[in-house]
Amino acid sequence: MNAEIALDIQGLSKTYRNKRGIDDITLQVARGDVYGFFGPNGAGKSTVMKIIAGLIKPDRGHVRLFGHDVGDQYELAMSQAGVLIEKAEAFEYMSGRRNLELAARLYPGLPKTRIDEVLELVGLAASGREKVGHYSLGMKQRLGIACALVSKPKLLILDEPTNGLDIESMVEVRELIKRLAAQERTTFFVSSHLISEMEMICNRIGILHEGKLIREGGMAELLQESGQSLETYFVAQLRIEREGARHESAAVQYH
Repeated sequence: MNAEIALDIQGLSKTYRNKRGIDDITLQVARGDVYGFFGPNGAGKSTVMKIIAGLIKPDRGHVRLFGHDVGDQYELAMSQAGVLIEKAEAFEYMSGRRNLELAARLYPGLPKTRIDEVLELVGLAASGREKVGHYSLGMKQRLGIACALVSKPKLLILDEPTNGLDIESMVEVRELIKRLAAQERTTFFVSSHLISEMEMICNRIGILHEGKLIREGGMAELLQESGQSLETYFVAQLRIEREGARHESAAVQYH
């Protein structure tokens, strides 16, 4: 891959006490991509996201953000990344603007105009002075993305950004991602279990099943292979995986 690599994951593995986790995940995300990390609930998406964000440590493997190792060079690695893991959290008794001002204090040297820029970007310019407690779910999620954007990161890592949202709010977040990718050239690594969402916003996708990356490629390529939709392709891939697992199990029993 000749393009600048925003996210480089090599041989990432993590096993929990219940034997679930992820196994040997390797992938790369180029600058400017909107990469969809798709899989059913429990596939291991959040584990990968938390390792990328430095919230948990892997058993094996490494993660690099723009060439900086998250394990050894955490501050350098995260200096160009914004992270939103699942539900956006905010002080509901404060305004959206005040929440952003608090987030901005973590990044000395940011121009004062950045708060207004971010509010405009996420479509909250008119409601920035309202208390967050009065925001809709979609507005709260957009505020969470705004907090992740305040440092002007090159890479935004979003874990299930539309989880629990109503249809209108899902559309708001989807349009925001597409707009930021087009206008700001922000790179996105977005996880979801909603395959229709991935199909509408991503140019590349990785499919995770039971902790393993079973397929990766460009959206156009995968849709061409399926002949119909990403949903059709995913179901076909799962059947292949399950059939392979059955054959493996039968071979072990035979021997």
